[in-house]
Amino acid sequence: MLSPVIASLFPAAAPPPAHSQPPPPQLSQPEISTVSRRAAAVLLSSVIIPILRPPLASAFSIGISGPKEWLKEQKKKSSKFLLAPVDASRNILQSAYLLLMKSEAEFGESELDEVQNLLVSAARDCVPQDRNSFVEFQASTGVEVCTFKLIVKNASSLLGDRDPLKLEAESKLNDLIRSFSSLSDMAREGSVQLTLNSKQRVVDALKDTISSLNSFEQGIMDCLQV
Repeated sequence: MLSPVIASLFPAAAPPPAHSQPPPPQLSQPEISTVSRRAAAVLLSSVIIPILRPPLASAFSIGISGPKEWLKEQKKKSSKFLLAPVDASRNILQSAYLLLMKSEAEFGESELDEVQNLLVSAARDCVPQDRNSFVEFQASTGVEVCTFKLIVKNASSLLGDRDPLKLEAESKLNDLIRSFSSLSDMAREGSVQLTLNSKQRVVDALKDTISSLNSFEQGIMDCLQV
């Protein structure tokens, strides 16, 4: 037993408070590994993400084009698809031409009807008087039904309103529609059997329409820069 003097130098430890909190639980080894892996993943993501996602300025500096240039390239790649209706109309007009080249003995009512149907098909709903009732209803509600107009709109969508290429394409579009309208009028005027003179007029108008179609196609290619 310590003397009173020595005991005063080493006071006994105070008893723990009655409501003291228990010591924090110790993490087991698997829990420590999970926390460590999670912390490492967060740390790595903060380092890797900036590397995988370069700033916009860096992207342009290494040659990646902007959205407008990218769209231009996509339009060029899809030019064949965009011009497919033009090519189909040209083939239809050539079929009508071969029918018109038949002799008078071979060219009858059925051939005339077929020529008229071919011309309506080739015009792609761009001649108002040749539209069927459903297409006419669509047009009256504000829906654009002329395929050639839609082609111009698509091909020139990245050009300004006063861009010379766009204006030229629109001018060629108007010429094409006038050619189809004139050709359609001549074919509708034909009787059961076209006379030699009237048939030649239709043939000449058909050739002019094919020429207008070719010019229109070139205007679209100019807009697409292909």
